[in-house]
Amino acid sequence: MNTTLLFARNVVQEFTARGRGGTKGGVVHAVSDVSFDIRAGETLGVVGETGSGKSTLARSVLQAPRPKSGQVFFRGEDLMKRRRRGLAEARRHMQMVFQDPFGSLNPRWRVSEIVEEPLVGYGAPNRQQRVRDLLDLVGLNPDTFGRRRPHELSGGQCQRVAIARAIALDPALIVCDEAVSSLDVLIQAQVLNLFERLRAELGLSYLFISHDLALVKQVSDRVAVMHLGQLCEVGPAESLYRAPLHPYTVALLSSIPKLDPRATRERVTIKGEPPSPVSPPSGCRFRTRCPRAADKCAAEAPPMRELAPEHTVACHFPVTGE
Repeated sequence: MNTTLLFARNVVQEFTARGRGGTKGGVVHAVSDVSFDIRAGETLGVVGETGSGKSTLARSVLQAPRPKSGQVFFRGEDLMKRRRRGLAEARRHMQMVFQDPFGSLNPRWRVSEIVEEPLVGYGAPNRQQRVRDLLDLVGLNPDTFGRRRPHELSGGQCQRVAIARAIALDPALIVCDEAVSSLDVLIQAQVLNLFERLRAELGLSYLFISHDLALVKQVSDRVAVMHLGQLCEVGPAESLYRAPLHPYTVALLSSIPKLDPRATRERVTIKGEPPSPVSPPSGCRFRTRCPRAADKCAAEAPPMRELAPEHTVACHFPVTGE
């Protein structure tokens, strides 16, 4: 668990916004100076509001597209310096499971062809037997489901096919981009149990992206909280949920519904509209909505610092001992 599988340093991803008539509308600061690591066999959860840059960060790690600047090391090699064949070989060990289980599968292909696709692309031997083994592994009978097409499957079955395709080449890292958000609660639980079983059996690591904070706590070893293209807090899941340090994290956690109606917890409301990533605020990007903001927050961007074991926060006035 202590071996670092992937680590990113000072990753920046920007896009040119287009206005009416195709004119340039400024630069979208999608990911700004983000650093994190994922250890072998670990699940790192990434949470944040819609538009905070979670999916862009995941795609930048996979070099799709390549970040504007920074470093992304996978198994000790800098992916930013790899080209074509070298990058294709690295991507063999980093796969992705997308949010829409139907949209991520070719509707004209049969399940066996979908799962076989990466095996064909990398010239793997014994492909037909491998496809059968993969379908078995994700809980789908190959004789029953192998000849079906995506429209003949449920959402959960489609996502199992997508997972089988993702693990076909024995990857070390799976990026799950809202991989269960479109499924109902019962199917979510089944797919999450499948992810956990595959992690134990195959030694996988996960970068698990979701806006569902309760779900992320359930599956993650560590959690990274993202706001407007930057990480504001990273820590062990239990520690972060029990004693959050960043005001943004506190507000997010207070929004989680409680099953026990007798449970009391002060509800923290984030006031105002989220700033635009085209023109983010100076200093701390959360300051325009933060109840603890002061002049220092506008003048100086807070550095990430460790305030508890493996628990870091980027805030001038963190929530400690409250």
